[in-house]
Amino acid sequence: MSNITLTMPPDLVRQARVLAAQRDTSVSGLVSALLESALGESADNETIWAREQSAMAAGLMEVGEVTWSRDEVHSR
Repeated sequence: MSNITLTMPPDLVRQARVLAAQRDTSVSGLVSALLESALGESADNETIWAREQSAMAAGLMEVGEVTWSRDEVHSR
């Protein structure tokens, strides 16, 4: 294990301590679990994207022409 120092707002630290106590763990444990989850999701996303690219290249999945703009998709 390695030690690191984090700088966080006092309210966030207080909330993290309460959450850690509720989950019977430490703030370090919460941060570790969050990072492990984020890194795992990142690897999963890369794997999924690679599979989708393979499927598109093999003609198993077709992506049609984009007929909308980013602004249209995100307008509210």
